Amino acid sequence: MDSPLTKKGRGAQHNPHNRYVRHSFHVEAEYLNYCASEGEPTESNATRYLTVYPKTILSKNESPDIPFTYSINPYQGCEHGCSYCYARNTHEYWGYSAGQEFEQVILCKPEAPYLLANAFMKPSWEPQMVMLSGNTDCYQPAERKWKITRELLSVFARYRNPVGIITKNSLILRDLDILRELHAQQLVGITISITTLNEDTRRLMEPRTSSIRNRLKAVEVLASEGIPVNVNLAPIIPGINSHEVHDLVKAAADCGASMVTYIMVRLNGQIGEIFERWVEGAYPERADKVLNGIRSVRQGKLSDNAWGDRMRGHGEMAESVRQMFNTARRKYFQEKHIPPLDTSRFVRTKNGQLGLF
Repeated sequence: MDSPLTKKGRGAQHNPHNRYVRHSFHVEAEYLNYCASEGEPTESNATRYLTVYPKTILSKNESPDIPFTYSINPYQGCEHGCSYCYARNTHEYWGYSAGQEFEQVILCKPEAPYLLANAFMKPSWEPQMVMLSGNTDCYQPAERKWKITRELLSVFARYRNPVGIITKNSLILRDLDILRELHAQQLVGITISITTLNEDTRRLMEPRTSSIRNRLKAVEVLASEGIPVNVNLAPIIPGINSHEVHDLVKAAADCGASMVTYIMVRLNGQIGEIFERWVEGAYPERADKVLNGIRSVRQGKLSDNAWGDRMRGHGEMAESVRQMFNTARRKYFQEKHIPPLDTSRFVRTKNGQLGLF
């Protein structure tokens, strides 16, 4: 029988050492036993929100695997706590761990909308789609309070610059009013990531994301508004959700999605260690099967960083997933597509007013 994880509501079960920090510390068992005997807490499971003030907000992408050049991360770290998240490694650049601290120490950028407006006002800016987000989820729980993503969308609408959104949170429906405005001018495309139709799996693997039911409902509502929605099956993990490919594609089509895509799991950097610890706690009886399945699509490793290959993987398992996906997509998405976003509507504004040029 599958065993519960030690850290309830968290994906990462520990904090691996930050590779960019020279010194580390280890809490001795004797200290933990002492705290337990005295009734003192040994650690907190609470989330901390810290304010940071970067000088710029647009991040430039250099990878040919990713179909956009610029992205915005209104937050760093993500409380969703997905055990496999590729973005965990970026938290080390800020001096934190890719493990529990990625989920518990969230850096918030309240001046992001101001920085974006400044970028759009520069004569050198060429209108193009900007993605929310690259290394975080712009609708994670912090957004309920900080509303940075909502303010960013208002900037996109004011300057009529196209924007893409990737999220696992149904909170996106809160901003339906701005999304309608953007869609009316063909300025927005949305991707909802859905990894499983099994709510028990979702709770273990993505503990603080929206429920599968609510995510599918978000797809349905957005599609009913005519807003183009892509459902991304990401990541596909052998032994956990690889058997759900067909059903996931069908569910996306049933909710009105315009497009469906998938990405094979890739445990780069510190994520391999974090995921191994997680899968051993979440699925102890099949942990070896899952890890060996991942290695089978990554040429014997847990990760493959080669551009052009890292999104799909290699080997029989990867080919099987590809064929299942393509068969389901042909069946349920024959005539569907997402039109390109419109860059011709861009205007430079000042104080919210349209400029002369």
